[in-house]
Amino acid sequence: MPQQASQPWTPAEATSDAVAYGAPTARLLLPAGDLNDPEYRAQWEHVRRSGIGGSEVAKILGLNKYQGPRHVYEEKHGRPVPMGAELSEYAEVGLEIEDFIAHLFTKRTGIPAVPTPGMLANIDRPWMRSNVDRYALDPETGAVLAPVELKNRSAYQLADWEDGVPDAPALQVHWNMAVGGWPYGWAVALVGGNTLRYHRIERDEELIATLIDVCGRWYRRHIVEGFPPPADGLEATKELLGRLWNVKPTHVIDVPRLKAEKLRKRRAALAAQIKELDDQKTTVENEMRLVCGAAGVAEVDGKKAWSYVPNGTFSAKQLEKEYPAIAAQCRKTVEVLDMDLIKEKYPAEYEACRARVLRVPAKEL
Repeated sequence: MPQQASQPWTPAEATSDAVAYGAPTARLLLPAGDLNDPEYRAQWEHVRRSGIGGSEVAKILGLNKYQGPRHVYEEKHGRPVPMGAELSEYAEVGLEIEDFIAHLFTKRTGIPAVPTPGMLANIDRPWMRSNVDRYALDPETGAVLAPVELKNRSAYQLADWEDGVPDAPALQVHWNMAVGGWPYGWAVALVGGNTLRYHRIERDEELIATLIDVCGRWYRRHIVEGFPPPADGLEATKELLGRLWNVKPTHVIDVPRLKAEKLRKRRAALAAQIKELDDQKTTVENEMRLVCGAAGVAEVDGKKAWSYVPNGTFSAKQLEKEYPAIAAQCRKTVEVLDMDLIKEKYPAEYEACRARVLRVPAKEL
């Protein structure tokens, strides 16, 4: 264990004793290193592929809107998974400001938060992995008390962190506890770049047992045995499947009739159900509009029930038709890509950047 709470813990200080790594039930699998170093990054990714880490638990359970089970499956089998620009930027910034977030946490709580020795693996279940962001230390003895997860979050997520911890980071903290054997953990978020929120999460043995069981079976089935996970309803999976393969437009795959008919019938039934529910929803909303009449707000005992005011999408066509002089005065030239030119001169690149669209003929098979 570190002798001074104020000094970062480096891998050189560790011994073969698991407790020396600050994790009673884990061993050091890979010492910490610079992820910007290509050689270390390659080694880190190789080791990471052979187990399940805390950031992947919510994805496996379908509780991460940015990535799902299929993303984890592809990554574990060494296939690159495209990441959205917004998500990539948040991840990059979050990594760069980890020290700052840890500093704020220590400043607010008085609890030292220091770098960890590296990637941990559970002693009894080596496939259970953990890359803890920081260790919370006892201010007096310097002993490791708990894992600390640091997050960089958008200002739009502030409400999610006010009274507790969102599902994904909460599961990550529980997974860290499951791997390392700690009795509690911390989830810390810098929200909107200027608001710090932190919560202590107590160990839940029932939840941890469930996570170990579910993730263990998923790991064996989809990673060890290599079977792809089934389709899910995440928009992130839809985006991934549209980018996963280099499409050959003329290539045709023969599908068994029973499978094709089953999928088409399910899709048609769901589409009809969605339309029916959407029609019912519109009927209720139109009744609410009728109640408002010329009023902008409907209230019950002084409290807003709903509003019906002109704050929706602006209609440029309506302005051009009803106020042509204003439209002419406020018109500006905008630079846009010449799609026809790109298609003509760079057909391969044009096709590579087109999204895949699923279209199902209305005519029966």
